[in-house]
This record gives sequence, C-alpha cells and structure tokens, in this order.
Amino acid sequence: MTDPLTDQVHDTVGDQHAGRSLPRALTPFRTPAYRWLAVALSLSSFASGVWIVGLVWEVIRMGGGPAQLSVVSTASAVGVLVPALLAGVVADRIPQKLILLVVAVVETLGMGLIAFASSTDLDAVWLLASVSFVTGMGMAFYYPAYSAWLPALIPESDLQAVNGFEGMVRPTIGQAIGPAVAGAVVGVWSPGTAFSVAAVASALGVLALLKVPQTPIRRTLDPEHAAHPVRSAFRDMREGFVYMVATPWLLATLLFASLMILAMMGPLEVLIPFLIKDRLGGGPDDHSYVLAAFGIGGALGSLAVASVRMPRRYLTLMNLGWGLGSLPFVVIGYAGSVWTVIAAAFVMGAMFSAPMVIWGTLLQRRVPPELLGRVASLDFFVSVSLMPVSMALAGPVSEAIGLRATFLIAGIVPGVAAIVAILWARLPADEIAHPLRD
Repeated sequence: MTDPLTDQVHDTVGDQHAGRSLPRALTPFRTPAYRWLAVALSLSSFASGVWIVGLVWEVIRMGGGPAQLSVVSTASAVGVLVPALLAGVVADRIPQKLILLVVAVVETLGMGLIAFASSTDLDAVWLLASVSFVTGMGMAFYYPAYSAWLPALIPESDLQAVNGFEGMVRPTIGQAIGPAVAGAVVGVWSPGTAFSVAAVASALGVLALLKVPQTPIRRTLDPEHAAHPVRSAFRDMREGFVYMVATPWLLATLLFASLMILAMMGPLEVLIPFLIKDRLGGGPDDHSYVLAAFGIGGALGSLAVASVRMPRRYLTLMNLGWGLGSLPFVVIGYAGSVWTVIAAAFVMGAMFSAPMVIWGTLLQRRVPPELLGRVASLDFFVSVSLMPVSMALAGPVSEAIGLRATFLIAGIVPGVAAIVAILWARLPADEIAHPLRD
C-alpha cells in the first residue's frame, strides 16, 4: 500500500521538465497539498490583519483609550509567551495538521464571538482581552507546528521558495491588504462588521486546511510519553535546549537575534512615530507610509531570495544581512524629511525579510525532524520575548540620551553583534562543511 501524500508529491514533482519551466519562487505550487496550505495561510493572514485593526476601533467605539488598548495588546503578548516552549513539545508529538486545525477553529470562534458581542453592544474590554489572550496562545502553538509540518509536505528543494513566498504573504496580505480592508469596513459600517469579515476569512481558511493531507509525526515516541506525560514533556524541552546549546550555528544566531531585537524593535515601533511628529512635522498618514514601505521592502526581499539558489555562504550572509539591515536606523536618526525615513524603512524591510527566508529553510533542512518543533518554538520564544522589553526601554532611553543617539545605537549594535556571532561560532567553516545548495 502506498502513502497518498507520497503519491501526490511524486505525481506533481515527477515531471522535472515541467518543474524547471516554472520560476524558482513558484515551484512549490506544483504540489497540490501546498497549494491548499498556501490558501489557508493567506486567508489566516488576512483575517489576522482585519482582526488587529478591528480591535483598535472596537476599543475606541466603547469609549476606551490608550490604557484600554494596552490591556488588550498586553493580553495577546502574554498569551503568546506563556505556552511558547510547551508548544514546541506538542508540535513534536501530535500530528501538526491537527494542531493547526484546532488553532484555526479557536481563532474563528473567537472572532465570531467578538463580532456578535460588538453588534449587540455586549462587548467589554475584559472580553476583548480574554479572546486576545486565547488567540495569542494559538499563535504560540501555530508557528512551531507549521514549521515542523512543511518539510513533510513538500520536497526539500522547494523549502526556500516556500519560505520566500510566505515572507511575501505576511507583509502584503497580513500587514497591508487586511488592515486596509478593515479600515474601509469600519469606516463604512462598524468594527463588528470587520470582525465578521475576519471570522468568515478564518473559517474559509479552516476549510482550505482540511484539504491538506495529514502526515504522521516524524518521530518515534517511547512508552514514557504516555506513562509519564509531564515528566516526558520536561525531558523534551531539555532535549531542545541541549540541542540548541550544542549546535554553534543555532546558538550563535539565536543569541545574536535576541540582542538585535532588543536593540531595534523599540526604536522601530515606538520612536519612529514620535520622530515623524515632533522632528519632521508629519502625521499618522506619514507613519502609515513608513510601515507600508517596510512591508513592501520585506515582501520584495523575500521574493528575491525565493527566486535564487541557496547562497554558498548562507550563514554568513544571513547574519550579516540582519546586522547590516539595522544600519538604516542611522539614516533615520539624521533624517530631515519623512521621505528619507520611508526610503530607509523600505531598505530595512528588505534586509530583515531576505535573511528570514534563509533562516526558515536552514531550520527545516539542518535540524533533525524529531526536534524541529521544539527548535522552532525556541526561535519563536526568542523572537517575541524581548520585544516588550525593547519597547519599554525605548522611551526612557531616548529621553535620557536623545532620539538621534538611540537610533545610532539601534543601527550600529546589531552589525557589531553579527560579526561577533560569525567569528565566535566559526560560521564560514560550518557553512562550507554543510552545503545547502540544491
């Protein structure tokens, strides 16, 4: 008896001539399973974009202000952090399709609940915060499960193209199209209608996800997992940490990434709006142009990397790309016009997203399949855990040393950290010893 998913992959990629006729960035779409997964991802990203904007205007509709919106946003952030490490253990134990389906259904129900509450004037800040907390938890489980599932669905040679496509989808659909639609819907109708749009899109994403074949977990579980689930869960977490510490390229990159996020997320999210308003005389529209430029740059950077072969010096280029990608902060610190900030944000978006394509592919190709969920959850935890700290520090630091000096630190520190990580972990030798070119 044959595996239906294997047959499906062979049927779609067996014709090598047909595969070569496609641009490299589109080769994953030869696989029907990935076509449905891409549809589900696009609908989920759209729903999230609508949801985020809807939350802001629902708080305003209820007469709330920054304090109430902060409560809702903090609830979501806490929801992401609380189960982040456990989520990797779950992703390595349970079929990933089941995890994604549960997350998608819970998000759909949450969006539908808020849509109903808003339309009937039964909404309250505590309800928004509660649903945001639950959907934040869903995000924590989604990322490692999705990352661990991809290599089981598509050929290894298509992973880079997949990560490039997804790096393009999230900024264009999740950060541009979804919020734009939400703003129009709120303007014409109400936040409740926007939540309804999000719920419908999320439900359609569930239907698309159902069309993706389920794959078995790529790991053999011993009897202890069933006999002692709590003890074995802690053992699984320990295995993930041990692998990270014992793997120089992984440890060096995660440590560097944590320092980079600490240095740059606060200036990017918190200080740029005040720079635009107080120094450049701009307003909300100008800030939206900066965010759009960052997203468009990210989409184009992801597409560019998806369209070429994996570089021979992939570890060096990835870390240098992130480190040098912070240099536009120096330009922003000395900017005399909003358009200078917009141009710098475009470059920064491209420089941050392009290495992300390499990073996602690197994890999926070099981390053992039985550990991929846990390593992905560690990556996710590093990515989100220091964001609130960076945002909390940005304001006081800028008041103490000035906006320009803060932007200079954000622009220079990641580049220095990248060089230190490359030399300390001997990444040039590692990437030559473990080539990933297809």
